[in-house]
Amino acid sequence: MSFMVCLLLIGLVVGLVAVASNPSPYFAALGLVVVAGMGCGILVSYGGPFLSLVLFLIYLGGMLVVFAYSAALAAEPYPEGWLSGPVAAYTVVYLVAVVLASVPFWGGWFEASWVPVDESGEFFVFRGDVSGIGLMYSLGGGMLVFSAWMLLLTLFVVLELTRGVGRGTVRAV
Repeated sequence: MSFMVCLLLIGLVVGLVAVASNPSPYFAALGLVVVAGMGCGILVSYGGPFLSLVLFLIYLGGMLVVFAYSAALAAEPYPEGWLSGPVAAYTVVYLVAVVLASVPFWGGWFEASWVPVDESGEFFVFRGDVSGIGLMYSLGGGMLVFSAWMLLLTLFVVLELTRGVGRGTVRAV
């Protein structure tokens, strides 16, 4: 179990580095899909399959549609790959920064916290993710409305950034 969580965490970090280091929207979209999948896998390993499924569907169904639309508007004839000079240099710099930032945490203090929610009590009536979803909708309603507003604002910002000089929806790319 801990080996699988380690693989998911390493995949999450590699996906984040892929998103941060690549200026091309095509390869950054692949990094975002990897990050979403690894993050949802981590949630599943901690005992939250429903929350993981909802997060994955909302993320891939909502934000990646907007990202695909903006990538279509900002199409590059020759996008830079992960092995091109500047992108590879950024990748190495980001990976070295992650390794240097994680040096203080190599002591092994975190292994006791890798217990799923379902194993922390013997006679739970509900699963951990079900009660968390109820709390998110009851006590976190304001944060949910704020998050929806931020997603709408992100949509308008991405569309404004990718609009370019041409006005209107139909234009030559």
